[in-house]
Amino acid sequence: QKNPGKEAERPPPVTNLFFVSADAFEDRYEQEELLGEGGFGTVFAGHRRDNNLILPRTHRLGRAMLEGEMRTVPLEVALMLKLRPAAEGTSTVVTLLDWYDIDLELILVLERPVPCMDLVEFINSKDYSLPEHEAKVRNHNKQLVEALIEVHSRGVFHRDIKLDNILIETGSDVPRVRLIDFGRGTLLSEGTYSTAQGTVVYTSPEWFLHRCYSAEPTTVWQLGVVLFALLHGRLPFRGRHQVSFEDPDIKCNAFLLSCLEKSPEDRPTLEELNTAVAAAASNCPRRLPTLLWSLVFLNII
Repeated sequence: QKNPGKEAERPPPVTNLFFVSADAFEDRYEQEELLGEGGFGTVFAGHRRDNNLILPRTHRLGRAMLEGEMRTVPLEVALMLKLRPAAEGTSTVVTLLDWYDIDLELILVLERPVPCMDLVEFINSKDYSLPEHEAKVRNHNKQLVEALIEVHSRGVFHRDIKLDNILIETGSDVPRVRLIDFGRGTLLSEGTYSTAQGTVVYTSPEWFLHRCYSAEPTTVWQLGVVLFALLHGRLPFRGRHQVSFEDPDIKCNAFLLSCLEKSPEDRPTLEELNTAVAAAASNCPRRLPTLLWSLVFLNII
């Protein structure tokens, strides 16, 4: 518990190590249980030997390099350094604490929020629609939009926004949304991109149709898929044909559908989405079950 009168502390400095031995990492950290696996890495729990701080260990076999002033660094590291918070406890992104570049393996040591759950677990939670749970989750949609605005303002394009990559810290009265996994991320550009996005069912249709896409419309599309899943308990599309040519088969309000417009030019901006979300949240009844509140939140009922 922080002293309310105490100035927020900066996070500890990141250690930048290049092509060190695996022994150097193992001397400082102890690996524990497997937390999860993805297409580009494996996440383990672990702790730092000097203070038992619980941390995940992430292996990245694919490497992208970004030119720095005097040297190159892995792109994912560069993105996370750009997103590093000015003060401890203020980040909307899980913070990079340490990293090791060992041969063909990049090891990221990341903050591990405890307790927390991702949005897949949240949707499947038996407490999802209980009235007493509502107070802890009523602001998660608004926080998510604000988090993505912050990420873009720092010059970073996540490119793989999905339920699995959004955590909700559950250890306080007000839940805190945290973004994870920038393994598919890149630097934000006003131009178009021509490399594949993240997960197929979250990919914007312009990639399948034209093999190119822009950052903000893609983020809004992926956010629309997430919000749809939060409302209906399932994803709106099952594959690239539905993503490219079909509308969701469940009736939605006009604003949510605008996030899922096939044409990127017809989607709202993140700021427009934030304005709508904030207005809906300010008019939200205080004692509604979570799922019912979410429907009010997006003006569906």
